[in-house]
Amino acid sequence: MQPASKLLSLTLLVLMGTELTQVLPANPEDSWQVYSSAQDSEGRCVCTVVAPQQTMCSRDARTKQLRQLLEKVQNMTQSIQNLDQRTQKDLQYVQRMEVQLRGLESKFKQVEESHKQNIAKQYKAIKAKMEELRPMIPVLEEYKADAKLVMQFKEEVKNLTSVLSELQEEIGAFDYEELHNRVSNLEERLRACMQKLACGKLTGISDAITMKTSGSRYGSWMTDPLAPDGDTRVWYMDGYHNNRFVREYKSMVDFMYSDNFTSHRLPHPWSGTGQVVYNGSIYFNKFQSNTIIKFDFKTATISRSGQLDYAGFNNRYHYSWGGHSDIDLMVDEGGLWAVYATNQNAGNIVISKINPLTLQVIKSYTTNHPKRSAGEAFMICGTLYVTNGYSGGTKVYYAFHTNSSTYEYIDIPLQNKYSHISMLDYNPRDRALYAWNNGHQVLYNVTLFHVIRSEEL
Repeated sequence: MQPASKLLSLTLLVLMGTELTQVLPANPEDSWQVYSSAQDSEGRCVCTVVAPQQTMCSRDARTKQLRQLLEKVQNMTQSIQNLDQRTQKDLQYVQRMEVQLRGLESKFKQVEESHKQNIAKQYKAIKAKMEELRPMIPVLEEYKADAKLVMQFKEEVKNLTSVLSELQEEIGAFDYEELHNRVSNLEERLRACMQKLACGKLTGISDAITMKTSGSRYGSWMTDPLAPDGDTRVWYMDGYHNNRFVREYKSMVDFMYSDNFTSHRLPHPWSGTGQVVYNGSIYFNKFQSNTIIKFDFKTATISRSGQLDYAGFNNRYHYSWGGHSDIDLMVDEGGLWAVYATNQNAGNIVISKINPLTLQVIKSYTTNHPKRSAGEAFMICGTLYVTNGYSGGTKVYYAFHTNSSTYEYIDIPLQNKYSHISMLDYNPRDRALYAWNNGHQVLYNVTLFHVIRSEEL
């Protein structure tokens, strides 16, 4: 802001005596007067006053007028100085107010921008949440259909119960064979429904539950998903090669709180951490080969062995953490599987359904996912789930569905509590993931969406 006023200065030029007689009027009586006035280069007012000759009497009336004129000029100068001081103070006040106003304006802009940023963040968060929830809509629609299907079952059971009650009163009123067929058909459909209820799409994994801390950085542990009721034995294998001894704990409690175990010696060392115990036998990959061995714990003998044709071994197509993890055996609701890679599939993952009795390949599925880029993998309901790594932040991000030979990218966080996962397998009986995490044996509970379609029953 520019100053509102300028200081007006008056300069009196007193021209004395005969030095400037050329500018004096001819009449000496008119010798006292303001001869001229103007402004200098800085805008100040300059007045020229003609004074009488020095010989004139000081008591002359014109002398008195000059003194009065000088007093007025002095008074005007003082007033202008006072006005200038007040103007300077006002100017300083205005300048301070200007600074404060600019500060307030800046703060208002910051608040406005911060508010816009917060709204944008909230909008992005809400949008991301909606994107997460969007896939749930068709699943919920499927649940509505399932609810209708269950209601149909209830209605049929109610009708059959009513028929059976009436049959008790009137034997022979209905065709027994026809009634038996209806009951059998309903029983089969209900069993199929229950079997499908055991399956679903993976939608969540719980935080890690540490069961025990033991062994080296690498290893595997498991329970038998086909063990009879009351059989809760735990099987424990430390290391990923050059080891033949399998520990058997009588129960999960013994495994967690004691060192009481039975040791079983295998006829060959295993390779990797992809072993499984299934229906009383252990299935493992023989070290430095593509051979699968089935070892019966009861008889302590090899009951069957077979080769996976073209399967890479001896650290050729391992998981990203290494450890001779070329061949990974798995079990889900559908049975026994082998996951590996071949040259023919350019090092990408191959999934093979295995006959547990003969070890013959029933059917194979080729994927587009490189085996070496996978951290770990597991099967649930015929779908292979692959993690993006084995250390640090880990998630399940790839799924291959064998029922449709299609794949999709997903995003399911997996808590990597101890920073190095070297084994990850699903147990369909426990509905849980078993993991070996840097010398810790941990469990994860899983969340599955159960979808039943009436045409599948």
